Amino acid sequence: MEINKARRALVNNKGSGFPLAVAVTLCLVMVFAGVSEYLKLMIISQGVCDTLQNAVISTVSENYDDVYHGVREGYSGGYQPIDSDFEESVDYGNIYDKMDTSLGLNQSGEYHSKISSEGKTEFKIWDLDVEIQNAPFADGDKSGQRFKIDSSIILEVPVSFGGKLLPCMQIKVKNSAGYTPEF
Repeated sequence: MEINKARRALVNNKGSGFPLAVAVTLCLVMVFAGVSEYLKLMIISQGVCDTLQNAVISTVSENYDDVYHGVREGYSGGYQPIDSDFEESVDYGNIYDKMDTSLGLNQSGEYHSKISSEGKTEFKIWDLDVEIQNAPFADGDKSGQRFKIDSSIILEVPVSFGGKLLPCMQIKVKNSAGYTPEF
């Protein structure tokens, strides 16, 4: 009698799909968590890149008032007339300040950090490098002669998966903007 009960219990298939359903659900949750973390990293890095680009474009626009307008040469260098000569006049602007305002960053030391409402660091940026290339005086060859700003910044975003903190994503965000007069 007991052997028949044991045999029926082993042969009975009721509820055998439950462990498989749990395993599939857990796998889907892990995949979703990985994809959402990846998307978070992409959104943050794209937002920082766009903000850096806007700050650099704003700085280029602020230099417009110092651009010597040699319309005949199609010239776009940042120079001011001084006596009988021209002197280079370039405004570096305050790119960090523009980024802090746009992204809501707090400065602590060399880092500019975005702090969440829970007090956790969402991301931080530092090591801004701005290189302004002033166009030389026009010599007839107009190719590649324009006022240009190349910039880069280091972005660090904490990465977590499954409740564990992984090594931070650290990338160098670069962009470039320039000014070329139309007329």
